[in-house]
Amino acid sequence: MNLRAIYFAPLVSLPTHVVAYLKMKKNFQNTKGFTLIELLLYVTLTAAMLIAITVFISLFLEVRVKNQVIAEVEQQGLQVMHQITQTVRNAQSVTSPTVGSSGATLTMNVVTSGDDPTVFDLSSGAIRIKEGTAPAIDLTSSRIIASALNFQNLSRTDTPGVVRVNFTLTHFNAEGRQEYEFEKTFYTSASLQENE
Repeated sequence: MNLRAIYFAPLVSLPTHVVAYLKMKKNFQNTKGFTLIELLLYVTLTAAMLIAITVFISLFLEVRVKNQVIAEVEQQGLQVMHQITQTVRNAQSVTSPTVGSSGATLTMNVVTSGDDPTVFDLSSGAIRIKEGTAPAIDLTSSRIIASALNFQNLSRTDTPGVVRVNFTLTHFNAEGRQEYEFEKTFYTSASLQENE
């Protein structure tokens, strides 16, 4: 007989449900779970990733809004410059400002009598055009504030006439947010066409 087998033989046989419980307990003790430190580490890493993603999305949206603001200011500035330039080129004469002077209003005699005189001016932060007896029309939107509108008559004797125009457009920023801050000054010159 083997002494080893006798020595290790159980004196009392355990019921099967107790044996099953002991095996389950042994397996449970061998199974590794998350410790508190590991759980805190995972939560911290997840929070850091979420914060980084949120900051990235926020910056992306701010840049997008800033680009839209810049585009709107530049588009309206170019549109106003084009309108003034075309009107000056098609005008018969510049009434105001007089030769060699400058002013905040440009008055011109134009070919179409119903549009005579045509006046460009600045009122309540908007650049306007008034043709004949019609009411003045804003050339800039309510989201754009116009300022420093100046017309300089650079005409000389025996020339058809030249007008230099400059103005500043600023995007309206009621909330004071940085992405809505943009200002640009526009310059252009236009010559009257020679009347034949």
